[in-house]
Amino acid sequence: MPRSPLELVRRRLVGKVRGVFNDVASGQRPVEVSDEALFERDSPIRMVHSGVVSMMVGGIRSLLLQMLHPHALQGVLDHSDFRADMHGRLRRTARFIAQTTFAHRDEAMAAIERVNRIHAQVAGLLPGGVPYAATNPRTLAWVHVAEATSFLGAYLAYVRPDMPAADRDEYFRQFAIVARALGADPVPETQGEAARLIDELRADLATSEAAREVARLVLDQRPRGTPIAVQRALGVAAVDLLPPYARTMLRLERPGRAALPARLATRTMSEGLRWAFRQR
Repeated sequence: MPRSPLELVRRRLVGKVRGVFNDVASGQRPVEVSDEALFERDSPIRMVHSGVVSMMVGGIRSLLLQMLHPHALQGVLDHSDFRADMHGRLRRTARFIAQTTFAHRDEAMAAIERVNRIHAQVAGLLPGGVPYAATNPRTLAWVHVAEATSFLGAYLAYVRPDMPAADRDEYFRQFAIVARALGADPVPETQGEAARLIDELRADLATSEAAREVARLVLDQRPRGTPIAVQRALGVAAVDLLPPYARTMLRLERPGRAALPARLATRTMSEGLRWAFRQR
């Protein structure tokens, strides 16, 4: 039976998006959703992490925040090819989130073990001679809380602003399972704890030209086939959600009037992709 034109559009859209998040050239396939994952279907973490557009916005915001931590920044500078393959780095991060959220628990734990093995090899010296290591629990705590607050913040902004407080806290409790398996400490289990941890860890942050360079690369990166207007809208939406201190440290201006069309475009994309992926 021939498919309707609307169904063909939906399938084509899903295929394009999956091509962005998977290394199709190497035969990589999308992560399969399992009923034996670390988290139950329709639980807060699976709802938040299923928002394709909000996760892109949250991912950009998260990277901008993470680069304000000198240890996290130096690890990226010394041990990654982000300048040549920013899209690849973002894609690998997105795949890890998908595996630990939706895949069978065995696949999720294998993904965590792979990341732990990689982190064990990431160490060096800051410009001033202070040693750093990707296994530092406090550095991992900043990376985690930057991700968690960014993903949830974008979800609240573009998918479900009326998400109950209890579900928000449950999101942090669920995501904490992955963070602890990666060695992060301390790890927040409620929205309030996350806010307090950010206040505490801000003392570890620092601005630098290197952080600003990475921020520019993050905001300028554009996956192959992605329209410039889409990339710009997502970048503006991410900067709009940054706390004022982060924008100041990265020398990023508050979007102002530019935020309005970016918010509208991002919300429209979010609703369209939720339809395409048949999400609620």
